[in-house]
Amino acid sequence: MRKRNESVTVEHERASAAAAPAPLDKGCSLRHSLRLPPAAAAAADSGMKRPLGRRYGVWYRLRKLIIWLLGVYIAIPFLVKLCPAIQAKLVFLNFVRVPYFIDLKRPQDQGLNHTCNYYLQPEEDVTIGVWQTVPEALWKSARGKDQLWFEDALGSSHPVILYLHGNAGTRGGDHRVELYKVLSALGYHVVTFDYRGWGDSIGSPSERGMTYDALHVFDWIKARSGDNPVYIWGHSLGTGVATNLVRRLCERETPPDALILESPFTNIREEARSHPFSVIYRYFPGFDWFFLDPITTSGIKFANDENVKYISCSLLILHAEDDPVVPFHLGKKLYNIAATSRSFRDYKVQFVPFHTDLGYRHKYIYRSPELPRILR
Repeated sequence: MRKRNESVTVEHERASAAAAPAPLDKGCSLRHSLRLPPAAAAAADSGMKRPLGRRYGVWYRLRKLIIWLLGVYIAIPFLVKLCPAIQAKLVFLNFVRVPYFIDLKRPQDQGLNHTCNYYLQPEEDVTIGVWQTVPEALWKSARGKDQLWFEDALGSSHPVILYLHGNAGTRGGDHRVELYKVLSALGYHVVTFDYRGWGDSIGSPSERGMTYDALHVFDWIKARSGDNPVYIWGHSLGTGVATNLVRRLCERETPPDALILESPFTNIREEARSHPFSVIYRYFPGFDWFFLDPITTSGIKFANDENVKYISCSLLILHAEDDPVVPFHLGKKLYNIAATSRSFRDYKVQFVPFHTDLGYRHKYIYRSPELPRILR
């Protein structure tokens, strides 16, 4: 009887122990009975860690990107210094052909129905593409005519403008074509060409080569134009070619009748220092040594400020105040140099600014309704 009571007591204690709740740990959490299954616990832990991990992952990638960009920023000046040809390419931009997909052999596709395309050879292994647009008054007569007729037309009683375009693009650039149309409507022959290495012209670009190409075309015009006035018009980088050319013509005592500079600079170093592309490096230690000296090393100067001291013909400078490529103050500075030069004492030197409100910027001065009066 005693054994039976003892066994009942033991069983009762075991049942009580099984039914009693599990003890609490120090954190007031159940030790066993309330523990989550392993899968649920892992999901809960990952839910807490995911935002934190994502935040640290984004910061890591951002920091990696910043370090990479900083490395590139520092490496570029050394690359330019070691390879001066890079800087020369950036000055000429002859590899940028805008607009694309046009046939330079067909100027009529650009609305120039009174324009002839042909090719000249300034030097051996160098061929340059040329466009000649006759005055609008000869438009009907020019239809269907060949190159010989256009060459003979240069001897008609109309002045001739030799147009020297800037860097990038071709002789078929949109703003250039619009200027040809304006000048043609005003009664001018317009002869323009792509320097060696530009457009469909063959050869390697250089300042000497560009100047020689311009000299060759000028002589070609003079051999056919008789006593008609010949003016030289340079735009942007083409102003450097224009002053190089006119200085050489004056030295051999065959100056043009006038020189027109649109959006000119003083020299290529000052222009490069002021160009929008140089903003991110303008205050970089050794900027001149890294970026400007390689230009000079490549033989590129385009020293308009020096050239005007040796030019003896009428000079007209056109510049828009809102020009973002060649700052207005460089054109004004060039004018001040020319106006005080002894070489211009017997010739007219004029500076025509265009107010910011007009919005002509770097290449839209041809839109000015005052241009006919200015040129007259």
